[in-house]
Amino acid sequence: MTINLTNSAIERIKEIRQKESNHNKFLRLSVTGGGCGGFQYIFDLDNQIQEDDIKIYEENSEVLALTDNTSLQLLDGCQVEFIKELGASYFKVNNPNATSSCGCGSSFSI
Repeated sequence: MTINLTNSAIERIKEIRQKESNHNKFLRLSVTGGGCGGFQYIFDLDNQIQEDDIKIYEENSEVLALTDNTSLQLLDGCQVEFIKELGASYFKVNNPNATSSCGCGSSFSI
């Protein structure tokens, strides 16, 4: 099972860590029930690794991204990118498992 982070997502995580002077922070990606489509993506910046966490990306100890087993089942094969547009910037999930998603892209259905 795989989740890919694009260069834009990796660079954004590095920027956040540097800005906050906290090199222990990592991206936690999870899925919860709710939102417009039935499931909702949750992005957190965390600094505590849980016993059941699964590493989805690690780069020379500079960037770490984690998820849980349940979320991984729904995110397998997805790509996470960081979008920077005029007036907005956000992490976006391109999920091949989703049969539909809401207009804002934060929720989906399978």
